Amino acid sequence: MTTLPPAPRPCASCPYRTDVPSGVWSEEEYAKLPIFDGPTWSQSPRLFICHQHSGDDERARICGGWAGCHDGDQLLALRVAVAQGQITVEVAEAIRGYTSPVPLFASGAEAAAHGMRDVRPGPEARRVMDKIVRVRPEVASPPARPTG
Repeated sequence: MTTLPPAPRPCASCPYRTDVPSGVWSEEEYAKLPIFDGPTWSQSPRLFICHQHSGDDERARICGGWAGCHDGDQLLALRVAVAQGQITVEVAEAIRGYTSPVPLFASGAEAAAHGMRDVRPGPEARRVMDKIVRVRPEVASPPARPTG
């Protein structure tokens, strides 16, 4: 099974979108975003899959926010995924040429900082979280509580 290209627009709960409330995703999820900002050799070799489907779902696709935020020519994950047959060359080209129709943060670090700003999600973030759980019940779990 190969992963599908990004959707035409990042989903309404995408952590890279500037209009998504802070605190929708766990700190662990936000911590994954900056690792694609650095030099190619320092990046994760794993693709960033849209949170709307699990990675083993036949509908799994590349996150549109990830594709729109990062320079595809510099993504180690694309090189590895093509070599391992996780994506086709056509999907890699779609990622490289992707332009988001909605505003995204300029980097994974900016998106992560925004997302982690509100450890206790507000009403708007809760509304988005409830929508995600309706689509993916397996991700339902109480948010991590800060320590200290």
